[in-house]
Amino acid sequence: MPVRVLIADDHPLIRSGLRTLLEREGEFEVIGEAADGYEAIELATALKPDIAMLDVSMPRLNGIDTAQHISQRIPRTRILLVSMHSDEAYILRALKSGARGYLLKASPELDVLRAVRAVAAGNAYFSPEVTKLLVEDYVRQLQQRGATDSYDLLSIREKEILQLLVSGKSNREIADLLHISVSTVETHRTNILTKLGLHNLPELILYAVRKGLLS
Repeated sequence: MPVRVLIADDHPLIRSGLRTLLEREGEFEVIGEAADGYEAIELATALKPDIAMLDVSMPRLNGIDTAQHISQRIPRTRILLVSMHSDEAYILRALKSGARGYLLKASPELDVLRAVRAVAAGNAYFSPEVTKLLVEDYVRQLQQRGATDSYDLLSIREKEILQLLVSGKSNREIADLLHISVSTVETHRTNILTKLGLHNLPELILYAVRKGLLS
């Protein structure tokens, strides 16, 4: 079964180019195209795609708000946001909206395919340029503050669970993989967030990218 993809972008040429790129691989089927956020929500609700590729800067309703609506209405649809912006504020907003991938518009074709494949498999994906910028910014901030990396405060088990959480695994899946209870996973998750000074999973994913733990 091919991965069913919805493409939303207000530029017809970009939609056409993405459709051609994906469909020539044989593993993807583009089941719909939308020109703005509201149209994307309508099509996603009707078609229930596996992946929704959403341009961040769409008219009427931007891609981040569109992603939030789609994530709430159709949780099984995984969101890949496509953007010109590589700064941290956009990326954190994207993650909080429910997106699992963040792809820069200037990305080569190979990265586009990698992004769709990763998100389809339930993994997170960030353009290499985004990862590089975030890692460099994180190192610079630590140097400016003379701070040490709180990652070393985590136990080996906590580091293992962090890696599983940011790769898209649920508490139940982690519990099954590690042969521990869900409540134990939840306790570890709370301890990880506390030690790192974070509040939720989107912030944890962004932390992992900045640390170079997730590409």
